[in-house]
Amino acid sequence: QVQLVESGGGLVQAGGSLRLSCAASGRAFSSYAMGWFRQAPGKEREFVAAINWSSYNTRSADSVKGRFTISRDNAKNTVYLQMNSLKPEDTAVYYCAAGRNIYGDQHDYLYWGQGTQVTVSS
Repeated sequence: QVQLVESGGGLVQAGGSLRLSCAASGRAFSSYAMGWFRQAPGKEREFVAAINWSSYNTRSADSVKGRFTISRDNAKNTVYLQMNSLKPEDTAVYYCAAGRNIYGDQHDYLYWGQGTQVTVSS
């Protein structure tokens, strides 16, 4: 069992930056792939970025490539999402999740956090 708690969300102007953190408790955090997803009002939850257990492999959605960076610190049981050049369309609730591999879809993620709100004003 893994418990996940996101933090770092907030209100930021377009062009600004935020860093989200996801702290994990429970066993074997370092054995899981970790992902970030987001859900905007009235839309389905979508994939943002993922990182494998060793940080060797990452992937990200086309909409955030070049702007968002995922990283993890297994010693701190924490995964991060650095978000730069934020746009109003990035406004959403952001969720972190622990899963089997970075190429899976949402159904391959076993544990989810409660989410943190990110609002980007124009």
